[in-house]
Amino acid sequence: MAASQLLKRLLLAIPTLFGVAVIVFVLMRVVPGDPIAMMIGPGATAETAAELRALYGLDRPLLEQFGIWLADAVRGDFGISISAHQDVARLILARLPATLELSLAAIAFAALFGVAFAVTGAYWRGRPPEGAVDAFAALSLAIPDFLWGLIFILVLGVLLPVMPISGRLDPRLDFAAVTQFYVVESLLRGEFRVLGSLLLHLVLPAVALGLPLTAIIARVLKSSLIEALAQDYVLQARVKGFGRWRIILREALRNALIPTVTLTGVQFTFLIGGTVLIERIFGYPGLGNLAITAVIDRDLPLIQGIVITFAVMFIALNILIDMTYALLNPRLRHG
Repeated sequence: MAASQLLKRLLLAIPTLFGVAVIVFVLMRVVPGDPIAMMIGPGATAETAAELRALYGLDRPLLEQFGIWLADAVRGDFGISISAHQDVARLILARLPATLELSLAAIAFAALFGVAFAVTGAYWRGRPPEGAVDAFAALSLAIPDFLWGLIFILVLGVLLPVMPISGRLDPRLDFAAVTQFYVVESLLRGEFRVLGSLLLHLVLPAVALGLPLTAIIARVLKSSLIEALAQDYVLQARVKGFGRWRIILREALRNALIPTVTLTGVQFTFLIGGTVLIERIFGYPGLGNLAITAVIDRDLPLIQGIVITFAVMFIALNILIDMTYALLNPRLRHG
């Protein structure tokens, strides 16, 4: 992707974020429920409610509220959480690394096993291994990620209690983290017991989150590989005496990856959205879990901050996908 195209995408992100901000701001104020009423006890006076409403700026006209919030949000100030009484930006930054680690673990699992299954299905085309790959893909797509999570908890956490099913780290381990990126920090500091516990707690939610995407990658990439294997350059490689594994891995895979990367990138944005339910099911302290708590508490500043954060992540991912696509496609790279 050329620098001019990248700049154009960044400029287009501004109206997109503005539209998201308008929608979430208006929706949060038209749905039933009063966040101030949820904060105060049943014996609170009307004066107390009025003071809190003024403190959070909810007593002003809607347009004025939006203008103030937007001006602050541009500077990275999303206000104070109504339920947690803490700075929203700090709350989000404290939870975001956990969600990023979970999402990256899920996409790594999906990419690794999706490619492996696709190559296996293409190599053993018309034989039982291909049928097994197709059956796995159909089953993984038929069951949503949150249901996979519940199945894993029931089987591996209750019936066969061999895996942790809640939290991010064994509470018996003492780990004074400087950053919230626990996996990277524990690896750099040589805290391998902590690293092992972190990875163990990541396995079930990451696999549950990544299984549907694994199936999508396996299906799309297998079809692309089969199509690529019918091309002339593959025939020339066969004439030269190249083995089937070499033809698939070195000749066909690169071209077959181009449509797969695009589709995988689009699905990855949905995967990040899926962390909301998965984190809640596994009690994982990430941004998705925080989002559900914010919705339950009608915490308007926190909901708005989380939605804008997710929107920024989606836009950044789409730009990264376009850059990867241009890198894999020579016509776009040299154009």
